[in-house]
Amino acid sequence: MLAFLNSTAFTAFGAPTSWAEVLGFVTGAVCVWLVGRQSAWNWPIGIANNLVWILLFATAGLYADSGLQVVYIALAVWGWSNWVRGTAGDVLPVTGTSAAEWARLAAAGAVGTAALTVLLETATSSTVPFWDAVTTVLSLLATWGQATKRWESWLLWIAADLIYIPLYWHKGLTLTALLYTGFLLLCVRGLLAWRRSRVTAEPALVVSA
Repeated sequence: MLAFLNSTAFTAFGAPTSWAEVLGFVTGAVCVWLVGRQSAWNWPIGIANNLVWILLFATAGLYADSGLQVVYIALAVWGWSNWVRGTAGDVLPVTGTSAAEWARLAAAGAVGTAALTVLLETATSSTVPFWDAVTTVLSLLATWGQATKRWESWLLWIAADLIYIPLYWHKGLTLTALLYTGFLLLCVRGLLAWRRSRVTAEPALVVSA
């Protein structure tokens, strides 16, 4: 199975494209589309996508991104529970992020990026430790926002995608770079949709069970 996923499906722009990259393309696009529609089915599709990315990113030497998928799976289980459980028996509403939460997110982002950059530089053969670290941290923060339905999570995804696109192109993951270009467009669409349905009241912090 691993040999098949790593085998070449076709060649795009002079670079070989593996079956893992093709599967990642399909499951990733479906997942982002479902998130924009606020469908809880995005979570199981996202988990399938994470499993494919673990193999793909490890093969490309993007170790932080590969390890990040394991964290994504854990967050997906939590987010899935949040979306299905909702609040007081109702569907979890779209809300905003408070100033205090933004301060905590900014602090966590700065510390996480610095620590992960050092770790990647000293413990792995990553060729892009800083960019690998910053996209990892942005993605984790965005996933937290997605799991708690904060509309600003789309802003974090957009920031991450703007870095991911040239990074994956540089690494020869051509189809993945194109996929993230599509993600970027879907993120803009999702941002507009979530802002329209957001709740204007001050959000309460969602705590995992």
